[in-house]
Amino acid sequence: MEFSLAYAQQQDEQDTLRRFRDEFLFPKHEGKDVIYFCGNSLGLQPKRTRAYINAQLDNWEQYGVEGHFMSDTPWMYYQKTTKESLARLVGASPMEVVAMNQLTVNLHLMMLSFYRPTAERYQIIMEAAAFPSDQYALESQARFHGFDPEDAIVELHPREGEYTLRTEDILATIRKHKDSLALVMLGGVNYYTGQFFDLQKITEEAHRAGALCGFDLAHAMGNLPLKLHEWNVDFAMWCSYKYLNSSPGGISGIFVHERHSLNPETPRLAGWWGYQESTRFLMKKGYVPEPGAEGWQMSNVPVLTMAAHRAALDLFDEAGIENLRAKSIRLTNYFEYVIREINKKAGFEKFIIITPEKPEERGCQISIICKEGGRNIFDALMAAGIVGDWREPEVLRFAPVPLYNSFADVYRFGEVLKGLI
Repeated sequence: MEFSLAYAQQQDEQDTLRRFRDEFLFPKHEGKDVIYFCGNSLGLQPKRTRAYINAQLDNWEQYGVEGHFMSDTPWMYYQKTTKESLARLVGASPMEVVAMNQLTVNLHLMMLSFYRPTAERYQIIMEAAAFPSDQYALESQARFHGFDPEDAIVELHPREGEYTLRTEDILATIRKHKDSLALVMLGGVNYYTGQFFDLQKITEEAHRAGALCGFDLAHAMGNLPLKLHEWNVDFAMWCSYKYLNSSPGGISGIFVHERHSLNPETPRLAGWWGYQESTRFLMKKGYVPEPGAEGWQMSNVPVLTMAAHRAALDLFDEAGIENLRAKSIRLTNYFEYVIREINKKAGFEKFIIITPEKPEERGCQISIICKEGGRNIFDALMAAGIVGDWREPEVLRFAPVPLYNSFADVYRFGEVLKGLI
């Protein structure tokens, strides 16, 4: 590798996915596109999104309520248009996934189905300092069932002097609490460090302990290839506004393994849209769930939001998640290299990368601690048109997203950062 514009441009010329950059709209800074490394917080708008939404506005105008059954995309079945794409991204059958609700709503719905504590088996394992929504949801679920969160929730902490969790420590904690453990519930990718957990091994150990296992995939969905069905994961949920680029606050989604989703006796809260589709409009008393993940739906589909989701998912279908992952590894490797080169020029390790070095243990996010003046560095980068993300108390997060970021973006970021020190 070389810390040079010529090298970065050469990599971009060889990039078979480079055309996808032109599919997105970039914010401007002083008349030029910003360097956008914040797709782990909010993805950019695909250019095609407006047309997809306008098509549904036209259907609304033309058909009114009959749009539920008429047009080329009847709203009654609109959620089905995303199932094949979502299934490819999470490694599942289309029956095991559905787009619905918002992420924390879906987290609570999944907890109501799969956190079924008893007096003896009631504990939940989660990572310490997980994203606040997860912390608050699990605390309230423990209290809802009559338990003290301080006792019911077992937090996973890195070892002294380390920033990320070791898989062997996660597995050892599961074994330690096997007699009292009801659920393992982690983020697939930790939002702060960018660490990607070994979901297969964690699921296997949870099941050996007699517990269920689920994951919040907010930072994993559209970031890494997943194999939830093969890994035997019980359930998962995600948002769509980060790597999936499906609009601010865009629709969430769930995965429920077929052994649960095909069982009508699996506990759940019921809503009209999750009722058996073939007889839904007969308005009968007594809930009969639609087989699969659709049986967890509560309300009819928010079509305009789903149209934005469909526009973004089409890009993933065209690019392929495996292809995106290959480019992501190359981009993050180059990003790390640039940081190390800057540290060399500084004469000391001014920037500490806390994201795991092994590509299999991370997605496309790189989290950095600046030993001095981190917030000032971040503000100066933003003032220079480089959009990242600051997380208290000391972390700068950057996500070189393979759909729309380039090696030249990484080089220019490095040049600005080098100038700041």
